[in-house]
Amino acid sequence: MSEKREPLLHIVLYQPDIPQNTGNIGRTCAAVGAKLWLVRPLGFHLDAKHLRRAGMDYWKFVDWEAVDDLREIRERLPERTWWYITKFGRRQVWDAEFGQGDVVVFGSETRGLPAGLLQENEGHCLQYPMREEVRSLNLASTATAVIYEAVRQFGGLGGAAE
Repeated sequence: MSEKREPLLHIVLYQPDIPQNTGNIGRTCAAVGAKLWLVRPLGFHLDAKHLRRAGMDYWKFVDWEAVDDLREIRERLPERTWWYITKFGRRQVWDAEFGQGDVVVFGSETRGLPAGLLQENEGHCLQYPMREEVRSLNLASTATAVIYEAVRQFGGLGGAAE
């Protein structure tokens, strides 16, 4: 049995609505060694039937945990850098300097992240540019792009600190 490593990143989905997005993000987390945190309430059930329906037959390889609020994650991951992905961010994702163990938070597909949370963390809110005709980007696509931007900054999976 292999030794459990510190997650490359901590990916937080705040009240996700769509199981297929969560499944795709979980797959990306498994691929790079990131931990997936799900903040309740969820817009779907985590039982085997719903996971299979969402195509998540690899779920056994995902390091994940469901919690009731962000505070619980903060208490368990003290002294981490937190990033919030939002279309209201003033900085671009590639302007951030990601570090191993950082926490990256994504909002619900339908509601995003709470405005108060974004205001409290304005300096750590990041976005991808998009034309104003587009309301939002797909959550799974955005999360994958952010995760792999961090991996790129680390110099690939082998470049991340062990």
